[in-house]
Amino acid sequence: MFGLPAVPASAGEARRTVRELLGEWDVPTETAEDVLLITSELVTNALTHTDSEWIVCRLQCTGRRLRIEVEDQSGGPTQPARRRPGPDDQNGRGLMLVGMLSSDWGVRDTPQRSGRVVWAELPSEGRETPEPAPPTAPHENEALTMTDPSWT
Repeated sequence: MFGLPAVPASAGEARRTVRELLGEWDVPTETAEDVLLITSELVTNALTHTDSEWIVCRLQCTGRRLRIEVEDQSGGPTQPARRRPGPDDQNGRGLMLVGMLSSDWGVRDTPQRSGRVVWAELPSEGRETPEPAPPTAPHENEALTMTDPSWT
């Protein structure tokens, strides 16, 4: 777990920190690349779509699963949602990529309800399936409502 200020340079810092951790865990290269891309997308979304001063990143490896979480302080007015961008759209592919690379992902409110956590899970030893994962309800059985088309 590590915290970062909500500034654009934090996306790169998050990737560097996660890369080091994955190296210490001997995560295979393909999986590490997927985790880095997911981390980058989730951090960038938190920086772009919230009014947070800080974000918190968590990475867990439990058995055969890797879980990435990015928590913001100020969740914004709506939930993040996967979009279907057109071929000429320059934005809107972030959560689509997260869904394609992960086996599961979702959103939950923070315990204080002032922010939210966007998370993704994937196998620690490579992709299990080429099918994109749709978002699911968080493991804590909290409701998941994803409606805002501005989240990428």
